[in-house]
Amino acid sequence: MSSSDNFVSARERLQPIIETITRASQEFERDPALVRNVVQDLKTAGLGRVRLPNRFGGYGASLKQSFSLLRDLATADSNLPQIFRAHFAFIEGRLRHAHKSAEWFDRVREGALFGAAMAERSDETGVSTQLSSDGNEFRLNGTKYYSTGTVYADWIIVWAAEGEQRAHVLVPSDAPGVTRIDDWDGFGQRLTGSGTTVFDNVLIGPTQVLDRSQPGNIPAHSYLAAYYQQFHLAALAGISTAVLRDAVDFVRPRTRTFGVPGKVVQREDAVVQGVVGRLSALAFSTSALVDRVSDALTEAEPAWLRGDTESVTFSEAEEAAFKAQQIVVDQTLEAANLLFEVGGASATSQTRNLDRHWRNARVLSSHNPAAQRRRELGDLALNDTPLWTPYREGLKKSLSKEPA
Repeated sequence: MSSSDNFVSARERLQPIIETITRASQEFERDPALVRNVVQDLKTAGLGRVRLPNRFGGYGASLKQSFSLLRDLATADSNLPQIFRAHFAFIEGRLRHAHKSAEWFDRVREGALFGAAMAERSDETGVSTQLSSDGNEFRLNGTKYYSTGTVYADWIIVWAAEGEQRAHVLVPSDAPGVTRIDDWDGFGQRLTGSGTTVFDNVLIGPTQVLDRSQPGNIPAHSYLAAYYQQFHLAALAGISTAVLRDAVDFVRPRTRTFGVPGKVVQREDAVVQGVVGRLSALAFSTSALVDRVSDALTEAEPAWLRGDTESVTFSEAEEAAFKAQQIVVDQTLEAANLLFEVGGASATSQTRNLDRHWRNARVLSSHNPAAQRRRELGDLALNDTPLWTPYREGLKKSLSKEPA
């Protein structure tokens, strides 16, 4: 069976679950247990191995196919792609080292879900979580926050300090000494499991240390940085499409229009049609930009897989993701706000939970603030200053500080 046929098979298995999620999504915040159930359903149906190549037991989806599927999942509920974000990025990172990743690909094929515990709460960017040697084994100690997906995960990807180096470590989520706390209190994306993870003297075997790097390196290669950003873009585009869907579903049965006396078929009202027309254009535009970034990543993928570290396609993909972010964020927030122009006060009923679209979009848009990216894009256009330059300069200053 070809990769294309395998992907079609995957979509057919996942589609009924996506349809169930669409019908139930407005209830998820009121009953989070429903999310755990659908995450398990998605795992069982093989979402976690969609991007895994056929030769490793996956569905072999292309980048464009996988992000199209994730956008559809986000249209059903935008929390779900974010829950799987670290998992997909883990696979993408290991594809570059496929010759030594068989053990982890086996776990993915068997249905394991990987979450991430990278960020920490501190006064400046840094890593206080420590990986220390214990003979032939290691011990992990520290506390992480924004541990997206970890509440649902079987394995946790951790960024830790090991002497002067940084280590990526894989930890079973049920290992002794691991505590997962679902305390993320954002007003949107409430169900992503992005809370606190504590590691208290957790035993780590040598094979669980994936790789090591120097602290002066940027945390993610530009290819993976664009890949991570594309997850948020696909989720935002899914929200735009969900807004259009919910606007149409809200308007079609209604027989009253604000400010017009008597019984009026609302779907025939010119003002309402104009609002819905704008929503349809916003859904189209955000999806088209996601496809364009998928194309840019596809152009960079061969260089990524062969280990080329200097390909210009990497920076081109990241630039495309940065530019798309500027538009997708604004257009999705516009759509989520405009939705309420079709329904008056009745659209604000908590039973409909339509405000979740704006709340989720606003929280997603707060990751990697667009205002900072906008300035970098301007500096690139005017002065040919590479992206990430402010980060590199700040990191250099931080590392050059004398110890207290």
